[in-house]
Amino acid sequence: MANNLFISYDLYSPHQDYSATIEAIKNLGPWAAVQKSLWYVNANYTAEQAAKIVREKQDPNDSLIVIDASNKDAYWYNISEEVAKHIQDYWFR
Repeated sequence: MANNLFISYDLYSPHQDYSATIEAIKNLGPWAAVQKSLWYVNANYTAEQAAKIVREKQDPNDSLIVIDASNKDAYWYNISEEVAKHIQDYWFR
């Protein structure tokens, strides 16, 4: 069964390779560009799996979050510790 994923990212210098990140997102499954850096994808991947696939195309300092709206799950890279803790504290309340 496919999952409803929302993917958001921020790309930072030096490379900011938008085309590689966008192509990785589009290859996950049927997609829609919601905003410049927010995408919806219907994919046969978990949030973690999708994040790891997209992350391969990013620089180490870029940030990424994948939210699985179907299974109430999320996976991220390079968001602040404060924000990560806030999400974890309130996710299942």
